[in-house]
Amino acid sequence: MDGMTLFGIISTLLGVTRALPQLVRLLLARHAYGVSVDTAATSMIVSSGWAIYGHLTHQPVISFASGASGVIFALITLSALRFGRQLKELKIVPVWFAALLLLGAVGGATGLSIALPVSVLAANIPQVWVAYRENDLTDLSLGMWLLSMAEGFLWGGYGLVQQDVSVLVNNTFQVITSALIVTLKLAHMVRCAKQTRAPLQMAGDKR
Repeated sequence: MDGMTLFGIISTLLGVTRALPQLVRLLLARHAYGVSVDTAATSMIVSSGWAIYGHLTHQPVISFASGASGVIFALITLSALRFGRQLKELKIVPVWFAALLLLGAVGGATGLSIALPVSVLAANIPQVWVAYRENDLTDLSLGMWLLSMAEGFLWGGYGLVQQDVSVLVNNTFQVITSALIVTLKLAHMVRCAKQTRAPLQMAGDKR
């Protein structure tokens, strides 16, 4: 098994599994506190764009991994809408869908290579905003965003090896935005832990 085949297997598995923790959390919790449906839907569109880009540039590992990721994000979008998020939250996705469609139709792989590197910002910034703005991040999956960071590092290395600037820039942004979301989620978890301990400490002091 050569290095590229091994990378293809790992990247495809990571593309499928990185968003699964969020999907599973939504299906178990039956609500979607702290989850940006705009990020999920935009990620679905962006993953589809990368799948097309991989096909046009003869990079099947990108097509397979991105296509698998796009399916999971579609399921997350539907689940988030079913469990409490609103259609009016979908603000970035229609704009970015139109932009990718236009650039892909006009410029093919070259057009997509212009838009896709910054697409991760369009996809992840709504989740950064929701995580910063909302007090309850109960259903935001820490595991998904840790895996997203790992995927960013993995694909960033692929971009370096293949000398594909689009892939490298995209995954640099992915690591940065995912790290911000992880930080906000961890801060929320620390606040919740303190709030849980405070009544117990007060009860102990009264004794």
